[in-house]
Amino acid sequence: MRTTRTVPARPVLIVTLGLATAGLPLLAPHAAGADPRPVVREGAAVDDRAAARAPASAAGRALADETSPAPATATRGYPRRQVLSPDPENPGDKSLKLGLTPYHAIAPKLNALQRLGDRVSVEVTGRSAGGHRLYLVTVTAPETTRQARAQERMRALIENAPATAAKSREIKRAYKAPVFVNSNIHGNEWEGTDASLKVIERLATAKDAATRDLLAHSRLYFNVTANPDGRIAGTRANANGFDLNRDFVTASQPESRAMRRIELDKQPAVLLDLHGYVNGTLIEPTTPPHGENYEYDLFLKNSYANALGMESAVNALGYTPAKDGVEPAQIPFRDQEEGWDDWPPIFTPQYAAFHGTVAAHTVEIPLAVNNEEYDTLPVPELRRRSAVNTAVAGAAVRATLDHVREHRATLVADQIETFRRGAAGAPQVPVSPRTVPGVPGIGPEDVYTTDFPRAYVIPPGDSRTQRSAPAAARLVDHLLANDVRVTRATRPLRLAGRTYPEGSYVVDLRQPKRGMANVLLADGRDISDKVSVMYDISGWSLGRLWGATVERVTSGSLRGAPLRPVTEAARVAHVPAHGTLRLRLTDPREIAALNSLLEQGVPVRQARDGSAIVPASARRAALSAARAHDVSFTATRLKGETPLHRLRVAAAVTPGELFALREMGFDVTPVSTAVLNAGFDWSGTDVLFVSAGLDHAALTAPARKALDAFLDGHGLVGRGATGAALNAAADLLAVKPVEGNPDANGVVRAVNSGRLTQGDPAHTFVYAPLWFTDLGPGVREEQSYAIGNPLVSGHWRPLGDGSGGPAAAAGQASVVSGGRTVLFGTEPLFRDHPKGEFPQVARALFTVAHSGSDEENG
Repeated sequence: MRTTRTVPARPVLIVTLGLATAGLPLLAPHAAGADPRPVVREGAAVDDRAAARAPASAAGRALADETSPAPATATRGYPRRQVLSPDPENPGDKSLKLGLTPYHAIAPKLNALQRLGDRVSVEVTGRSAGGHRLYLVTVTAPETTRQARAQERMRALIENAPATAAKSREIKRAYKAPVFVNSNIHGNEWEGTDASLKVIERLATAKDAATRDLLAHSRLYFNVTANPDGRIAGTRANANGFDLNRDFVTASQPESRAMRRIELDKQPAVLLDLHGYVNGTLIEPTTPPHGENYEYDLFLKNSYANALGMESAVNALGYTPAKDGVEPAQIPFRDQEEGWDDWPPIFTPQYAAFHGTVAAHTVEIPLAVNNEEYDTLPVPELRRRSAVNTAVAGAAVRATLDHVREHRATLVADQIETFRRGAAGAPQVPVSPRTVPGVPGIGPEDVYTTDFPRAYVIPPGDSRTQRSAPAAARLVDHLLANDVRVTRATRPLRLAGRTYPEGSYVVDLRQPKRGMANVLLADGRDISDKVSVMYDISGWSLGRLWGATVERVTSGSLRGAPLRPVTEAARVAHVPAHGTLRLRLTDPREIAALNSLLEQGVPVRQARDGSAIVPASARRAALSAARAHDVSFTATRLKGETPLHRLRVAAAVTPGELFALREMGFDVTPVSTAVLNAGFDWSGTDVLFVSAGLDHAALTAPARKALDAFLDGHGLVGRGATGAALNAAADLLAVKPVEGNPDANGVVRAVNSGRLTQGDPAHTFVYAPLWFTDLGPGVREEQSYAIGNPLVSGHWRPLGDGSGGPAAAAGQASVVSGGRTVLFGTEPLFRDHPKGEFPQVARALFTVAHSGSDEENG
């Protein structure tokens, strides 16, 4: 526990929410858009009325061009004006009720701002899942093309040659500190957009010396609305139902990839991510645990100093609890013990830290105007609150810009030092009152560092079966998309006493963004004993969950090693010239290739080992699928047994699961209790997948009868408590589901013992874990939690009575099957993330859907 304070510590965050307005009831934690309590579920089922609606093409748009950056443009000077075409007026835009800027008014506003002078430039960085343009505004003093090229040269020097950059007089004198203000990443946290537009307007025309000095020595980047889909619909999520502030490690959504590209291209030293709603205004830095892979001493030093300035500016607005319902601002690091952490890199500020941002903040403005407040409060009150919130967000932005103007040299120097430590393999500096002077209350509970390995090696896959080749290629491309440097062995490589084959990928941890590399590839840490509660996920290892083999090399030298840098992974696609073809189904790309063949009517059969057998006559179709999905077919003498057909899946699932199913090429129709009660035609459905939003007891009698009739002749794949509850209600599989701690999540060791999981990675992901006991006749254990403590990384404690912990789960069945039913106690599709686990669900869907013709495959 924290013992040193300059102010009395407040209780845990969830009880600090103040009065929304004088005389109004206390805001319940559920009302805060920031959800300031541990998040124990991914979200509602996809058909929940609060979810933003996507056009039919939205999932396809989000899946397209997953790793490719935006097209590069030649460096040119500023301003870079363009005239934006207007969007059709939308009277249903939820911003209008609050008196805020609707999305359709943003393009005209940006056009007007560009006309105010020579300081404002606008570019379109991409489109949202729902098809809306994403705007980035740059505000800076005019630059010639030559000056802009000089800025880019210095930016590259800072990252690529930080030791040289640290000595550069030109950088000290002339480099413009990059600042990134990100607004409206949660669509129903609106006011950051309006505050940013007001700040841009003032900067465009201000004549005072401070503004001229700021713009002469800084580039200010404003992502005006990071989530236009949610802004219009009044939802937290985008049109695909994704919380974008949980997507940075996976980058499944186009909006996340656009923000990632800004981070890489602009290399901000300072970042603000404007959110709502916590009263009083919450300004990071955060409580423990702190991300162990970045240079936390530099991060804390700068983030805390800027937070003090924002706190002062917000409080100086003069709002009070009695008059306005606004509590004084709070800084979690100083004012809280735990509950608002910066451990996972899924949040905007924490992700930014791995790209050299040394002062990064989530700012939660105070007065709730979303959810039930939006629906129940009078319009004048909503608009009063929104005006207050806009003023608070604006004060935070202006204070940050003042801090940048006054401390530009230190911020840039510390960014350089971040990269220098990585490139040199220098040790991290643990935080302490000595190493981070001026920050009160630093104690041993704030010290989080890691041991960086010398390198990681990713073998290219088995040369005969190419079993892990698609996974290795996907992982390498993802690392490169996150600006991690990767090399490839041009001949067999000897490293730390082991020989790796030619073509192996090597990630040298002596690189400027070593923290980014390690946070993605490392196992992570079990932090269950460090804090009692976490805000969101605590484990995420791509090295364990993405299906590729990843070897950690703790020591050794890469000097003289036969390695060359790569800009993309080697293509895997291959189809033999002769014979029957075999496609292993161990990777989501292989599942997608299979589904594309089935969609074309190719006669595919399944072999006893689970692979797909494609006739030689379909070689042309196989070649097209191999190229489209970058997978490899092999020649085989195996004979397929069960004919496979294109599956039509009804799914009551979370948005991440729906997205993952479509990523694998399944034909999916979302369903729910409401959809079934309205009358659902089951005649076009082969299999039902249930994890959320379907309650058997809440069905009408006709809907229940229709569902039971379907399940009597078709298959059920269930996940978690909701899937297990439907299994019990329908009396399908004789098992007893046991729910673990609902706050638990992380990477766990697993034992794969059944046909559905054979050959899968020995790790999986859990979130509110479940296991199965009392397995009845005919029930098979497909997978179990490893004995001992199965948790590798994350946060999983027993409940107060001692139950529900990892020890209770150890050795118990985590995936079971029987007849036409498969039940998962794990989270194999969580937020579209654990790619290596996706095939388990695909195999389960195929198995139960085809079990009528081949009971042994059931």
